[in-house]
Amino acid sequence: MTDKAIENLRALLADFANRTASAPPPSKTGQRAGDRKRTACAECFQKVVRPVLDRFMLELKNAGHEASTRDNTARDDAYPSVALSFTPRTRAGGGPETALASALLFKYDPRRGVLVQRDVKPSPSKGRVVTATSDRLGTIGVDALSTQWVETKTLTFVEEVLKVN
Repeated sequence: MTDKAIENLRALLADFANRTASAPPPSKTGQRAGDRKRTACAECFQKVVRPVLDRFMLELKNAGHEASTRDNTARDDAYPSVALSFTPRTRAGGGPETALASALLFKYDPRRGVLVQRDVKPSPSKGRVVTATSDRLGTIGVDALSTQWVETKTLTFVEEVLKVN
C-alpha cells in the first residue's frame, strides 16, 4: 500500500470512530418487542404447528413412507421454524426407491407473520429435471394461526408430493 492509501484509510477510520462515538446508543425497546414477538411465535409453533406435523409424520410412517419433523423454535440465533420432510415410498419397476425428500416449512417472518413454504421434488424416475425451487403456500398472522389452517396447508403439500411422484 502507498502512503497516500494508508493516510486515506486512517482518515476514514478516524471519521467513522468520531461518528460512532457521537451517535446515541441504539434503542433496546424495539429489540425487546421483536424478541417478544419471536418468542410468542415459537410458543405458537410448539403448541399449534408441531403437534399437527407430528400427527402427519406418524400417519405417513404408518403408510410406509419416510417422514420426519424438524423443530427450530428454541434457538436464539434464528427466527423460529418447524418443518416436515417427506419422502414417498416408490418402486420403479421393482427396483430401489428413487423419490427425493420434499419439505414443508412453517417459519416466522417479522414483516409478514407466519410464512409457509414448500419444496416439492419429483422422482427422477419420472423423467423430469429435479430443480431446487420452492414456493409459498401462504402467510398468516401469528395470532390467526390455527390447527385447521396448518392441516389444510399440510394436506395440500402431501397431495402435491404424491401427485408428482
